[in-house]
Amino acid sequence: MTEDKATDACLPVVDRARAILHAGPICDDCLGRAFARLGHGLSNGERGRAARRLASQAGTVGRPGTCWVCQGLFDQVGDWADRAASLTRGIEHDTYLVGVHLSPRLEEAERLFAERFGADLSEPLRHAFNREVGKAYEKLLGRGTVALEHPHVWFTVDLRDGSVALRVASLYVYGRYRKLARDIPQTHWPCRRCRGRGCEACGGTGKRYPESVEELISGPFVEASQASAAVLHGAGREDIDARMLGTGRPFVLELVAPHRRSLDLRGLEAAANRVARGRVEIASLRLVSPDVVGRIKEAAAEKVYVALVQFAEEVGEERLRRALGRLLGPIEQETPRRVLHRRADLLRRRRVLEIEGDLLAPGQARLTLRCEGGLYVKELVSGDEGRTSPSLSGTLGIPARVLELDVMSVTSDQFPA
Repeated sequence: MTEDKATDACLPVVDRARAILHAGPICDDCLGRAFARLGHGLSNGERGRAARRLASQAGTVGRPGTCWVCQGLFDQVGDWADRAASLTRGIEHDTYLVGVHLSPRLEEAERLFAERFGADLSEPLRHAFNREVGKAYEKLLGRGTVALEHPHVWFTVDLRDGSVALRVASLYVYGRYRKLARDIPQTHWPCRRCRGRGCEACGGTGKRYPESVEELISGPFVEASQASAAVLHGAGREDIDARMLGTGRPFVLELVAPHRRSLDLRGLEAAANRVARGRVEIASLRLVSPDVVGRIKEAAAEKVYVALVQFAEEVGEERLRRALGRLLGPIEQETPRRVLHRRADLLRRRRVLEIEGDLLAPGQARLTLRCEGGLYVKELVSGDEGRTSPSLSGTLGIPARVLELDVMSVTSDQFPA
């Protein structure tokens, strides 16, 4: 590039820099923000000092004083980083993110700055501030990487009231559980009467059931990660009186606000299984990202059940075979009466994909069926007073009910491999 062409290229920068300097006192960071898309590899402060030199050579010298745009905010970056670092002392993390709420005065100054001097080359104040605080934070810790998605910790600097808030991201452990007992729910159930406060009906525990899959397995994980709590997210749930056998049900255990993220999953698996005393078993543990929770909860799964069924009268093999054959295909189910108190009254359509039965006695049979997730098997058998159609009770023409129910598998190509 010739000297004349180089000089011509600098003219827009010089003119804009002179106009900004004429407007009032401004710091190098805010002056440099006006040219953030120029000068690859430079900080805004370096851009600002270069623009100030060019303007000075053209006869314009900035006025002294506190920056009229940021009010000296960039001089305070180190202080904000110190405060952030004090909040994460003792919290294991590799990634972070910084956010900021600008004060009304800063919002207005930034709006005027963009209106008067254009936003085509500039960087917003909040972006520049977040980055500079992050750089200072990394320097203090000697480590760390900014992460726009799923950071381990993130800070929010609130310039409206001068506060810094810290959030610690949950840690997510994926696995499968087998529930070997018939009297425990998947998750904690508050007492209906006192809603968890503790009363005479629940013996002061605040719980409807003394233990759950969630409570049986979470203790070692909470202790090891120093989390504030644990929440179990399952790929569906079995009834309290049903077992979960076979390969187990996929789940994610969310460890809330953990101080430790490096976990010995094999050791924790063994510890949790010891605590659960043969009532629950977990396996195939690994750390996953937060989006896996949504994947397993929303997955279109297929399930295999084994049900012990009692009939009101004797049923022959041929009669049972014909009745089961009529259940193959689509099933319409209104929300069962037994769960209407906690679920919306909807009409659901699910499919029975395979079904067979073996008579154990003239009035009793063991059924094995494969179906779409969300099918209520107990009501498929009983009919639920006509709310499920067709049903085994309806096709046989006699009352039938499930005595015992086991889930043998829960499968979906949307589950983690």
